[in-house]
Amino acid sequence: MMFVFNGVIFLAGAAILAVGIWVAVDRVSLLGFLEHIEDAPPELAQLANVGYLLIGVGAFLTLVGFLGCCGAVKESKCMLLSFFTVVLIIFLVEVAAGVVSILTSFQVQNVLDEIEQKVARSIEDNYGSDESFTSVWNSTMNELKCCGYNNYTDFMNSQFVSTTSSYPVTCCTSSSGPCNEIAAKADVRLVCTVIKAMSNSISL
Repeated sequence: MMFVFNGVIFLAGAAILAVGIWVAVDRVSLLGFLEHIEDAPPELAQLANVGYLLIGVGAFLTLVGFLGCCGAVKESKCMLLSFFTVVLIIFLVEVAAGVVSILTSFQVQNVLDEIEQKVARSIEDNYGSDESFTSVWNSTMNELKCCGYNNYTDFMNSQFVSTTSSYPVTCCTSSSGPCNEIAAKADVRLVCTVIKAMSNSISL
């Protein structure tokens, strides 16, 4: 049973190694193939660089499978010990990576929350009072078809609302009347999710 298990690991490693070598050596053909895929994202071209990673992973799995198979056939304590040591190291690395990932995600989320608070506070302090700041946000909201960083509430305590008793027109696209708080609240309007998505993608 152990021989079969390690044989599968060995064959899988050899297959991954072969694909990695092909991708690394025949980059031109791969890139040419990707160019013929309609609406393919530009990031897909980065697959050409994955070959080196596949070579490393494939070689490692092949070595692990080889040690396991030889150890099972020859009943070599040395090889079996080497195999189990490698498996234990892989397990510990995976556990460590999981812990680091969880801790990092919390830290990143805290940073994103802090950024969100600062952006909202910046809108509150500068929108309507700083001409260049107001112009940049108007252009951003028009371009992304959104309302604020979070929603219309970002503008509630701004000088713009205090002075005009109205909200940016991008917050009330479904209303033909004045863009007051009632209209902004009733408007089914996307917040600037593109900006938030770009920020949140860092934590994934």
